[in-house]
Parts: sequence; structure tokens; C-alpha cells
Amino acid sequence: MTLPIPDQTALAHSDTVTQSLHQLIMNEGGLLSFTQFMEYVLYAPGLGYYSAGSHKLGKGGDFITAPEISPLFAECVAKQCEQILSELKTGDILELGAGSGIFAKDLLLALEKSQCLPDHYFILEVSAELRERQVQFLKASLPHLFSRIKWLDTLPSEFTGIIFANEVMDAIPVNCFEMTPFGLQERCVAWENEQLVWQLAPPTSTELAEQFVTLQHEFKFDVGYQSEINSRLSGWISSLADCLQKGVILLLDYGYGRAEYYHPDRRCGTLMCFYQHHQHDNPFMLPGLQDITAHVDFTSVIESAATAGMSLGGYTTQASFLLACGLLELSNQTSLSEVEYYQQNQAIKKLTLPSQMGELIKAMALTKGVDLSLIGFALHDRSRDL
Repeated sequence: MTLPIPDQTALAHSDTVTQSLHQLIMNEGGLLSFTQFMEYVLYAPGLGYYSAGSHKLGKGGDFITAPEISPLFAECVAKQCEQILSELKTGDILELGAGSGIFAKDLLLALEKSQCLPDHYFILEVSAELRERQVQFLKASLPHLFSRIKWLDTLPSEFTGIIFANEVMDAIPVNCFEMTPFGLQERCVAWENEQLVWQLAPPTSTELAEQFVTLQHEFKFDVGYQSEINSRLSGWISSLADCLQKGVILLLDYGYGRAEYYHPDRRCGTLMCFYQHHQHDNPFMLPGLQDITAHVDFTSVIESAATAGMSLGGYTTQASFLLACGLLELSNQTSLSEVEYYQQNQAIKKLTLPSQMGELIKAMALTKGVDLSLIGFALHDRSRDL
């Protein structure tokens, strides 16, 4: 895989991350779980991809998320938020990982237009660099609403309203595994011949060993089959459920139900890397400069949510969710030039076509203390896939 060549400053940074990883591997006895590796290269203070200041989103970054494509995305989500906030009578919105801040801007403007603004708009952002960009962007673009926006360092102890996360779960570090003649083994990270390499090993935790046993009972993997387990997802969902007193958690992310996630044809897993809009599957290239993601097992999400006392409010594709929230009607509400009309149509295609984001990204709502038929899930129920 040939990637664009980073500048000297970026290369020097990546070299620093690589040498730091080498030392970490030595300190850990010669082996890191992939979870440890992924957490380090994405989140290590001053070194990780989300912590070191590189431009990540949009045309000048490494990838584009739905809110960057068109304000129509946020306007559709606003329709779902209006229904929930109206039912709650009062409530806040908490966005996890707000990216450039453009979703917050577009959502708040849409809610202001419909006279359904939340009491507060909270943002929990792990990247200090992104947080600073969000502050500057939202202060300039929403001066009249800026006082409603608050940044958090941790989840609130009690929260009523809507918790929203778009493409957040796919950045939670995962464990990797491979089926061998001796059963499932963990794919770990070692240092060999002056470079990072994969190395098979027995599971590095009791919890992972138990998950391996469960998977082998449920699926008949061929030798050589590779995939991932997100052991941290359950705790993440549980922490959201603990802080939510009443309301809805709305999640959009790349993923599948478990049967599709571990389908025999998906024998190389879902691990994916992004660098300057180039997509590849080698997580050891340019450490600290590229994003690393893995798709979400949404069956695991709802299992964890149910254990934490939450209910399934809906599960569908991004395309169905946006269309159910009035995407096409919203697209016809403004007068556009011929060029703008073309650009809007291209954006709608990217958001909804099966070959683009439409089918690959799923939408899931988890509810607590709310008995409501959510409009975003009225068009096409995919809960049978979980």
C-alpha cells in the first residue's frame, strides 16, 4: 500500500511514537495486546493520533464524517431530538466526540429554528486539540447560543436528555484474534527486526479467554479467520447508562449485528486505517499519524445496554434513519443555485446510498424511562439483525 508521504515534521513525530512503542513493548515483556497498541497510538498524551494536533476531519484531513458532508445530517437528527425533548419537557444534549464542531452548530441552529433548544449542549471531547478547535469555531459561528455550550472532562453523574455519538464506538480500542489449528489465539503486537509485527499468543486476559470460548461455540471459524472483539464496549455502554437518568442514547456507527459481523466471508475482520483519505488495513504504518477503527458489533451494544437497564428504541440503517427524519423534505426547503443543488444531491447520495454510508452505518437508539415510538426508526426496523 502506497500512502502520501508525510512532511519531515510528521515523519519525525511518527518515529518518536514508534520508538516509544518499542520501549513500551520491552517494558511489557515483549508483547502488547492490540487494545494496548491501539489505545497508545490513538490517545497517548502528546503522541497519539487524537492527542497530537494533526488535522483529522474534512478534505484536508484523513476522513470525512456525515456532519461534514451536509448540514442535512444534523437537521435530520434535530427532528429526532425535537420529538424526544418535547416528550421530556426539559432536557439537555450531550455529544460525545464533537469533531470539528460543525454538527453541534447545525443541530443547534435547526433546534433554534423549531423553538426546541435544549437547556444545555454538553460536549465530552477526549482530544484537547479538537476541543480547542470546537471552542473557537462555535464561539465564532454561534455567538448568540455559545453560552448554552459546555465542555466536560468526564460524564455527568446525572443526566436527562439525549446522548449522541456519531462514529465514536469504532475508535474504542479492540482485541484482535485469529483461528488457528489449536483454537482462537490473540493477535498481539511485538517488535522484530526493528519494526512492529503481529504475533499470535494465548489470550492476554481471563475475560478475553471467556469471550473466545463463547465465540467458538457460536461460530465455526475456518483456520486463518481473523476478526476483533471490543472488550471495552460493555463498560462504555454501562457508564452511559449509569449517568442517564431519563432519555435516549442515539448511536450512529459503522457496524453489523453479530451474525453478520462474524460471517464466514468476512474472514479478514473489519480493522481499517485512514491516512489523508487513503484507506488500508496495516495499523503499523505511520504510528500516530493515521486513524485506526474497527466496526461495531451492535448485538454486543444492545446486550450491554439491556444488562445496564436500558431498552432498544430502534435499530436501522443510516439511510432509513435520515429518510424517516425527513431528509428529502428538508432538502427541498431552501432555494439553491444549480451548483448548490448538484452538491446537495451528491451529499444525499453519499449519506444514503448502500455503496456509500447509507447501509454501512447503522443507527441505534437506547432508551431509559421513555416510552416513545421514535420517528427515526419508523421506516425500516432492522432489529431482527441483532
